[in-house]
Amino acid sequence: MIILKERINKSSLLNLSLLGEESYFEDIVKCVVDVERGLLAINAELHSDLEEYLLENGSSNKNLYGININLEDFEIEYDSLINPPRNREAGYPRAGRTVASPQAREKIVEVVNKWIEM
Repeated sequence: MIILKERINKSSLLNLSLLGEESYFEDIVKCVVDVERGLLAINAELHSDLEEYLLENGSSNKNLYGININLEDFEIEYDSLINPPRNREAGYPRAGRTVASPQAREKIVEVVNKWIEM
């Protein structure tokens, strides 16, 4: 698990060993985005592990969203078990595991593009 401190490229996502990390999955990288602080934590078996890591480093739950980056097409998948509480807080109680808020999705894309050359 790492919180990115430097911008990385697709090659680093495909080969996390370049960042000193071992991949958990072949086809995705799990990430958690702090939309308030503009942080991106990557690479864990569970989004909740990344969420906890960000919380230990000063983030607030209300600002954290779980996503996956699909390594085949480098698309963002807005699917995580940590998202339903954020959806309820944003007024989307039945949205499930996706990120329902269009504003949150925009901010997620902004943060991901800040840290990863897609």
